[in-house]
Amino acid sequence: MQYDEFVGEVQNRTRLPSQGDAVRAIQATLETLAERITAGEASDLAAQLDPALGTFLRDADTTERFSVDEFFLRVAAKETADLPDAVHHTRAVFDVLQEAVTTGEMEDVRAQLPDDYDTLFEAGSEGEMDINV
Repeated sequence: MQYDEFVGEVQNRTRLPSQGDAVRAIQATLETLAERITAGEASDLAAQLDPALGTFLRDADTTERFSVDEFFLRVAAKETADLPDAVHHTRAVFDVLQEAVTTGEMEDVRAQLPDDYDTLFEAGSEGEMDINV
C-alpha cells in the first residue's frame, strides 16, 4: 500500500479533517509501536511499508514493556489528542496496517505483545473499549 493510500484510509476511518492530522496519528502510533516491539521486528514491519511510513518505525533504540493503556496514553501525548480520540486513531491505524502488510508479519508483531493488545488486532476494533488509566 502506497503512502497516499495508507494516509487516506486512516483519514477516512478516523474522519480527521486533514492529511496532516492523519499523518500525525500514524506517526504517533507507529513510533509507539516501535518502542514496544524489538528493533528487528520494527525493521521487518517497516520493510513492508512505504518508506515514508517505515521511517516512523526505525527511530526507537530500546524496547520497553508497557500495557495497552500506556500505549494509548503515549499515542495521545505524541499526537496531542484526547485519550478517546487517540484510542480511535490507534485502532484505525492498526486496521489499515493489517491491510498493508502480510498476515505473517502482523502475527510476528502480535507475538511480541501481551494479551491486552489483542483488541488492536481484531477486525473492526474501532468499537469502544474500557481504558484503565
